[in-house]
Amino acid sequence: MNDTGTHETQTQTLGFQAEVKQLLKLMIHSLYSHKEIFLRELISNASDALDKLRFEALAKPELLEGGGELTITIDADDKAHTITIVDNGIGMSRQEAIEHLGTIAKSGTSDFLAKLTGDQKKDAQLIGQFGVGFYSSFIVAEKVEVFSRRAGLEASAGVHWTSAADGEFTVSDIELPERGTRIVLHLKEGDHEFADQYRIRSLVRKYSDHIAFPVRMPKPAPYKGEDEEKKDDSVVAEVKPEDAKPEFETVNAAQALWARPRTELKDEEYKEFYRHVTHDFTDPLAWSHGKVEGKKEYTSLLYIPSRAPYDLWHREGARGLKLYVRRVFIMDDAEQFLPLYLRFVKGVVDSADLPLNISREMLQHDPAIETMKTGLARRVLDMLTKMAKDEPEKYATFWKEFGTVMKEGPAEDHANRERIAKLLRFSSTLADKPEADVSLEEYVGRMKEGQKEIYYVIADNFGAAKSSPHLEVLRKKGIEVLLLSDRVDEWLVDHLREFDGKQLKNVARGELDFAAIQSDEEKKAQEELSKGHTDLVERMKKALTDQVSDVRVTVRLADSPACLVLGQYDMGAQMRRIMEAAGQKAPVSKPTLEVNPNHPLLQRIEKTAEDAEFNDLSMLLFEQATLADGGQLSEPAAFVQRLNRLLMKTA
Repeated sequence: MNDTGTHETQTQTLGFQAEVKQLLKLMIHSLYSHKEIFLRELISNASDALDKLRFEALAKPELLEGGGELTITIDADDKAHTITIVDNGIGMSRQEAIEHLGTIAKSGTSDFLAKLTGDQKKDAQLIGQFGVGFYSSFIVAEKVEVFSRRAGLEASAGVHWTSAADGEFTVSDIELPERGTRIVLHLKEGDHEFADQYRIRSLVRKYSDHIAFPVRMPKPAPYKGEDEEKKDDSVVAEVKPEDAKPEFETVNAAQALWARPRTELKDEEYKEFYRHVTHDFTDPLAWSHGKVEGKKEYTSLLYIPSRAPYDLWHREGARGLKLYVRRVFIMDDAEQFLPLYLRFVKGVVDSADLPLNISREMLQHDPAIETMKTGLARRVLDMLTKMAKDEPEKYATFWKEFGTVMKEGPAEDHANRERIAKLLRFSSTLADKPEADVSLEEYVGRMKEGQKEIYYVIADNFGAAKSSPHLEVLRKKGIEVLLLSDRVDEWLVDHLREFDGKQLKNVARGELDFAAIQSDEEKKAQEELSKGHTDLVERMKKALTDQVSDVRVTVRLADSPACLVLGQYDMGAQMRRIMEAAGQKAPVSKPTLEVNPNHPLLQRIEKTAEDAEFNDLSMLLFEQATLADGGQLSEPAAFVQRLNRLLMKTA
């Protein structure tokens, strides 16, 4: 018999999953300054268990085992140095306890662990973002016991799980007459302070006041003497005798936060609810709480996080909103309510119209969901628009974390393309810094007289974009160019082709038309330059017939000898790499070589009479332009040999 009066059989000792061992070790040492969050995490888990029971009981009422109020009970023993948290929720079977408490099933776990650096402060933030859940128990406990029985199973199907975070855990079969889960924390020597009833009560009020289920604790002993008649003003709601045992009382508001009027809620309550929903330690950047009435009635509470989640780019990663129907929890991560480019948004949506038995499959085909999705997307975009206008520094933080994801928007959300376009931010030649802080509206407002297009260049990184030879003439003319280097930028501009009536123009694609901003003298000089070097162009076309589609005198270059130009409808390097990474074959195309006859190297080539040397120099010029464009040479060895031949002639 153990100390709970339950008989244990079939005891089994198992090892934690390797990732759990690593997380436990890092978490215990990194979260020393966030110890009290263990209680928030365990109460949040208990709330989830109650939500899941209430949902499953819609189809199987017998899971409620005779009814009774769904509650969370907390008790602390300052003599035994223990804290006990009990919920009468869905509970766990033996196998579920092994799987849920011994392994981490989150996608991207390995990538997350690889990002941990050993810097306790930085790791604490990342671990908090990951969500520590049940394992936060070991921040303050030297041993943790879990007693649980899944609703619907026999009393003999109870399980006793215990571990001292030493790499192993033990599971045993026990008799448990009541469903749900009881967690007992045996506190470490230095953390006995948490076994104080008043300390626990204050933490519940601080972190878990918004939990929609009653959190109950023993009623404080009355004061003696002259203060005997004073009431404990920390109690939020006295529980009627028929609702609970007289010695326990509810210490939280016990009402769904999103269902309360906005005028009643404080910022700190919104922030704590965000932490409950996301298990993130940090505050959100912004939130929007609204109710829609009419044909479709629903309430939403949407949050913009302050940091990108570790699994933002994992396609199988969990995303979406918590779905409730008439305040009954239905599912986590309902991704059907927001477009994919807004996958970073967290929060809840509570519908008054959807059926309680709705499934993920039904959500995909319900026209009401599409209406809600449209409304929720606009609410998020309005929130971001307001932030960009009123709090530009905060918006800069948002863009740094989520800007790349937002760039997927114009391709996915045609109805809101203009709204999204106004939220986009870019680097540009005006500032020559990697921070993306230039909006399209600002760019258009600074356009030169006669300029009809919004110019941009795409490269693999900011440095390559900034030093692109395609910018030379534009820089000399004082024309601003957007510097694009995110991996989705080519995808973006393929779908966002104009803004405010101005076409977006890639300065490395097709021919540039400067007629509207050139003086008559510049136009005449350009024409004469082209006419004066027709022989050079023809010879180079012949020498490079397998490499380029055309050779022409440049309008782009001022200092460089040559550059490669894509055809107007040719696929760019970024899209080629994306297709190749996906195992698809990119269409074949040849670039145009633009040459600058004013450059000494071109003048040297033009004077070369020997065909072999001319061909070598022409090919070298092409290869040089390829490298300057961030491309790779198809035959590096031939390039070296060619270069050596030319160097030997100058020796």
